[in-house]
Amino acid sequence: MNLQSLDLPSIWFALIGILLTGYAILDGFDLGIGMLLPTIKEDLDRRVLLNAIGPVWDGNEVWLLVGGGGLFAAFPDVYATVFSGFYLPFILLLVALIFRAAAIEFRSKEASPVWRKTWDSLFSGASYLIAMLTGVALSNIAVGLPLRPDREYGGGFWNLFHPHSIALGLTTVALFMMHGSIFAVLKTEGELNQMMRERTKKAMIFFGVMYGVLSLTTFIFVPQLGNVIRAVPALFILPLLTLLAAANIPREISRGRENAAFVSSSLVIVGLLLLFGCGIYPNLVPSNPNPELSLTIRNAAASTKTLETMTIMAVVGVPFVLAYTIVIYRVFGGKVDKAHLHY
Repeated sequence: MNLQSLDLPSIWFALIGILLTGYAILDGFDLGIGMLLPTIKEDLDRRVLLNAIGPVWDGNEVWLLVGGGGLFAAFPDVYATVFSGFYLPFILLLVALIFRAAAIEFRSKEASPVWRKTWDSLFSGASYLIAMLTGVALSNIAVGLPLRPDREYGGGFWNLFHPHSIALGLTTVALFMMHGSIFAVLKTEGELNQMMRERTKKAMIFFGVMYGVLSLTTFIFVPQLGNVIRAVPALFILPLLTLLAAANIPREISRGRENAAFVSSSLVIVGLLLLFGCGIYPNLVPSNPNPELSLTIRNAAASTKTLETMTIMAVVGVPFVLAYTIVIYRVFGGKVDKAHLHY
């Protein structure tokens, strides 16, 4: 295959989007279960939920690492601009990821209720923080950043928080909470399973409300996201299918088809991120209020040789990531065995 004949910047825009979408689907339910943990009173039930994600949570984060590495190599200027502009949020994100990992590993090392509740609180707080910061970051990319001619971020930390970023942050929290509660229904039995079904209903209401608020704030503050749909009317199918997938979740839950509900929840994530990607393409970091300073897939891409080498590595390496993920989920599929709780 002649790689020079391919639009490699667009391919890597799509590939990084796929990797980050995979992370949102897989780690999203981990974060959702973390948010739900404080609502569970019994320690045994909390352990069951942690054991539901225990064998897979670290593998889920591989998708984030690969996506971040791909962004660094394929679009180094974007990586530099975003990470310098979001320096404090990314530090908070890193701290949250560290404490989440420590919490799930350490909380059952001691039988002390205070010890366990402390780690559970850290795990839950970190999950909320990760979800919120993710939404805030995506919102600011959509709205556009005040970039200087040297491609540096010209704003401050508090400039990242505005009505749309707060709305998208809370919507991300609600989405992952719903996604995690559905996964918990898949992995639990008995009274805990019924409890998770009730949590799923509440999470769906929360998400429905926040999705409405987000749609309103997007219409007001980020109308440019809809330009691509107005230019290509066929893309209207994306928001329509996303809404249908969201509406299908309560239907599948009520019929006891949790697997179908989880697929629908995953499709909601895919649909929302597809809308985001289509809305900003070909920009990677839109500049606001000076669009001529925006970082695009053309002016921020690495050299053609670098992209060609990365494409070959991706063709070889990505199937291994997929195979690893599939094997892990097959090995640890089914309900959590309460007789063998390791976390």
